[in-house]
Amino acid sequence: MERIGFLSFGHWGPGQGSRTRTAGDALLQAIDLSVAAEELGLDGAFFRVHHFARQQASPFPLLSAIAARTTRIEIGTGVIDMRYENPLYMAEEAAAADLISGGRLQLGISRGSPEPARQGAAAFGYVPGPGETDADMARRHTDLFRKAITGAGVAEADPRYAGGATGLLPVQPQSPGLAERIWWGAGTRKTAVWAAELGMNLMSSTLLTEDTGVPFHELQAEQIQLFRDAWAAAGHEYTPRVSVSRSVLPIADEEDSRFFAGAALRDGRDQVGIIDGLTARFGKSYAGAPDVLAEQLAADTAVQAADTLLLTIPNQLGVDFNAKLLGTISRHIAPSLGWNPGSRTAAAKGC
Repeated sequence: MERIGFLSFGHWGPGQGSRTRTAGDALLQAIDLSVAAEELGLDGAFFRVHHFARQQASPFPLLSAIAARTTRIEIGTGVIDMRYENPLYMAEEAAAADLISGGRLQLGISRGSPEPARQGAAAFGYVPGPGETDADMARRHTDLFRKAITGAGVAEADPRYAGGATGLLPVQPQSPGLAERIWWGAGTRKTAVWAAELGMNLMSSTLLTEDTGVPFHELQAEQIQLFRDAWAAAGHEYTPRVSVSRSVLPIADEEDSRFFAGAALRDGRDQVGIIDGLTARFGKSYAGAPDVLAEQLAADTAVQAADTLLLTIPNQLGVDFNAKLLGTISRHIAPSLGWNPGSRTAAAKGC
């Protein structure tokens, strides 16, 4: 395990016990938690993007603010629903955020998951073309976005206002290297292979929209291996990265027990359900004493196969609690996975 970061769904609301009651709370606390995570030695601050819900919806202002307050930690999304995006405007925003961060942006994108709004992307002005599905439209948006961030020309120049230039103009700004830091949120083995063939990193979450009857972590490990095999066959010139997400809830004191004892009894096994008419397998939550969780995660074949672990956090419990949770994981659980917060600095120096 080379990198460990947190993944926040950015929930906010006035519910009982919430310490994140408004959208402003959610945004400002996300910045403060990212600073705290960097001080703990963690490697990433990632945010889920949802529309028409009390969650994070416009990631680039938030990511840019985090970039301005930190120096080392990766900033990213897990994931942006490409059905909703203007690919060229997104390319401009992503490049700007990446430049502010000094090249630390890790952008997770995908076809998206069910949203609260019926035909929400249509409300944003995006509808599938003739013969297209929502997934087709998301991939079309992705293709144009990826071309734009590599500097490909996308709009014909007007010589009168372009200094005499002709041909196709690229969007600006451009951020070199960003194209190698795009991740596809794959919900199946087939889409993981597709992402590898196109040269996108793999972001695999706590659910897969397929089920073969084997434990979730084994199915996800198979997905990761198929991705790596397809990447090797495609002959890409750089090494891909693979992340998995896990809910890890250590119980180290009375406060932790009050919040997580129920999860330890209730959510300690995989679940199978239906999403968009497809059978889906959901990974279990890891809740319990830190030493027990260390043993369980060490036996999780997908965690062992990935290079990056994203820890989903209960963000509505506030900055102090989540910083404590991440600190417990970094000190008492992560070392058993082979994670060393100093190893990246040494590698960068050639040690």
